[in-house]
Amino acid sequence: MTAGGDEDTQKHDFAAFRECDDTTLQPIRPLGRIGTRLVLAHERIAMERPDRADFLHTVMCQVGLPRRSTEARTFERHSGHVSVLLEAGKLYDGMRWVDQPLPYGATPRLVLVHVSSEAIRTGSRTVEIGDSMRDFLSQLGMSDSGGARGGYTALRRQMQALAACRLTLGMNAEGRVVTKDAKPFSRFEAWLQQEGTQHTLWPGLLELTPDFFETLKTHAVPLDYRALAALKHSALALDVYTWLAHRLCRVTNQRGTMVSWGNLHDQFGQEYGSRKDFKKQFQATLTQVLAVYPDARVERTPGGLILRESRPPLPKTRVAVPTTLPVDK
Repeated sequence: MTAGGDEDTQKHDFAAFRECDDTTLQPIRPLGRIGTRLVLAHERIAMERPDRADFLHTVMCQVGLPRRSTEARTFERHSGHVSVLLEAGKLYDGMRWVDQPLPYGATPRLVLVHVSSEAIRTGSRTVEIGDSMRDFLSQLGMSDSGGARGGYTALRRQMQALAACRLTLGMNAEGRVVTKDAKPFSRFEAWLQQEGTQHTLWPGLLELTPDFFETLKTHAVPLDYRALAALKHSALALDVYTWLAHRLCRVTNQRGTMVSWGNLHDQFGQEYGSRKDFKKQFQATLTQVLAVYPDARVERTPGGLILRESRPPLPKTRVAVPTTLPVDK
């Protein structure tokens, strides 16, 4: 299963991991491929500090993209007072404007992390894809081979969909309602390639919009790339991990913050037909996420989750964002 896959197809591996002791992570029966990867990542994260930090915009940690392929041209997701509207767009292929689908699955989420991280590290809105994306895939243990579901083919398709889409935020706070254009990318350059009778675009660079880049510099959530690599099989797991990375260090109530199953379903369960199915899948996914975020203090209750103040995935001293940045030309 590649990073663009559907987490619901991994139930065998999920079941294997659920049969671990949550404290020691020792399996009761042999683990599947995903369970083994999670256990190994847990041990690395517990024993070693990462050699770098990756980043994602705080807004994208609260409201995610679609998790499954859809024919729809618009997508909405809500989290508290924030709502996101995603609209599919078009790209010019050198001859005509081509409809792009809505980006979905784990791949565009990982692309956003990579582009955001490169922008923070280089201090530039313009991010070269090419070798940097190859290195990124390698670090996540993802194949760079072709194929309809994996490697660069999936990456190219999802990157095109992501570059073409429009993102709009709605916010309701202190009696005011605000609608804001939050499109991440202002420019997409690609090499035109001929595959048989079809034109294909190979991504060359992405340029962040000035507004997105400016807010990213002050609202970037640090993430552990080893956790992302361990969770690459599941868009839901990536969403839960980035949400907790953003949310737990901001809990101020000593008794914790209660999040009901209803609220969790509204935020994460749009693709599930029933709350019962969602709750079952979410709890299995949460077990995976907590394995690679060992400092997360999350308690399960019959009514939902209690979030308690926790250290972020990376120490703050290791995720400082540059304050003096070169001016983009």
